Amino acid sequence: MNAPFALHSFGDGYRALVIGASGALGSAFCDWLREDRRCAGVRELGRHSSPALDLELPASIAAAADALAKEAPYQLILHTAGLLHRDGVRPEKHLAAIEAEALQAVFQVNALGPALVLRHFLPLLDPQGAMAVLSAKVGSIGDNRLGGWYAYRASKAALNMLVKTAAIELARSRPRARLLSLHPGTLISALSQPFRGAVAARPPRDAAQQLLTLIDRLGPADSGGFFAYDGVRLPW
Repeated sequence: MNAPFALHSFGDGYRALVIGASGALGSAFCDWLREDRRCAGVRELGRHSSPALDLELPASIAAAADALAKEAPYQLILHTAGLLHRDGVRPEKHLAAIEAEALQAVFQVNALGPALVLRHFLPLLDPQGAMAVLSAKVGSIGDNRLGGWYAYRASKAALNMLVKTAAIELARSRPRARLLSLHPGTLISALSQPFRGAVAARPPRDAAQQLLTLIDRLGPADSGGFFAYDGVRLPW
């Protein structure tokens, strides 16, 4: 019989916050955390939560953090929201497909909004806690061999730089905390469904368990790092 799921680096009674909790991976994170008897509670945030947090409405990010400040600190904060495609937004196969409005929308959700999440929510993190932001391997400049997907690649590369820079600042005031950029792999979700890589996609529940286990074993020395779900450190 398998042992019950549990995270060990946060102690008993830890509290978690999941931003983007209504998405496939966000909801899987919440399910696992609710199964962990060490976890005292999971706060879920998204566009339809109360308070609401919408990455395309910057004021809502600050307002949500302010509303949750009385509950702080959180020992674990997960930022899971992102944008690859929607009506009017598709990954570009070549330069001629770049459109200003789509580019701005992808950057707002994948980089500008998360920058404000870091600004307003890192102060709510426990001095020995962990915050993980979901990035993507295609945001690695060193690993870019195929090209294309201009907005998504560039926005995730920008996100990685934001996380790395914020981790340096975080280490000065809370050296035992950790801030991580994580690649979840391709998941069975609405985000990946239209694309060729979806045939190798994994269930969100499997990915969430792998990522939580990874966060649990990474320490302060790993803060600012960019890791795949299997623990491999990815190139910038």
